[in-house]
Amino acid sequence: MNELKVVSINGQLVTESREVANMIGRQHNELMKSIRTYIDYLAKGNFTHGDFFIKSTYKDKNNQTRPCFLLTKKGCEMIANKLTGEKGVLFTAAYVTRFNEMENKQPKVLSNKEQLVASMKLTIETAEEVDEIKEDVKMLKDTMRIDSREENMIRTKANKVVVEALGGKKSHAYKTMNRKVFSRFWNEFKRYFEVPRYGDIPKKQFSDAMEWINEWKPDTSTRIEIKYANSQLSIEDSGGKSDNNFLKKGLV
Repeated sequence: MNELKVVSINGQLVTESREVANMIGRQHNELMKSIRTYIDYLAKGNFTHGDFFIKSTYKDKNNQTRPCFLLTKKGCEMIANKLTGEKGVLFTAAYVTRFNEMENKQPKVLSNKEQLVASMKLTIETAEEVDEIKEDVKMLKDTMRIDSREENMIRTKANKVVVEALGGKKSHAYKTMNRKVFSRFWNEFKRYFEVPRYGDIPKKQFSDAMEWINEWKPDTSTRIEIKYANSQLSIEDSGGKSDNNFLKKGLV
């Protein structure tokens, strides 16, 4: 006995009446007559015959359109119930096996309640995933370091501010103590932002870092040292004449 061919049409598993006729050893026309009789009986009992037998057509070897029926699992059961002996047993085994195999392959059709539960579960899972993504993004923002372009901007801004505080690159203070002042500047910067080096500034603090640099001023001691260093240049330029008042303040 050949394997029964079962296909899915619009989500409905069916087999064709010619397949069934061949398996149970009946002429197709005879089986068609029996099915039409069953349909009449079903109508009298107010049963929907489409749950059992569905009218259809096929093309014969001469390409002529011929009528046939598509049998659902219920339709096969009705045919099997009329059979006895070996053919009945084999047909029942064949249709049960094939329909079950195909049902397992088909996506499960959920009830309205099941669909609602699945939808709610998906919504909850999606919301949890979104929260996790947001948390990951937040953590990334909190830990992401500035890039090379931003590092360069910080370094350039810092150089400009410190050089201006020294009185410019031509100043005596710049020539004699720029390393000291730059060292003090970066030490203050790293303490304030709690980083080992300025390149480790979190990206989210880049604007704060630029503002801090823009507002930076040397501390009192450093300002006095810068003022003294630049005054020494003035003394040298004037031939050693110093400002007595400046000297009295203990700056030399």
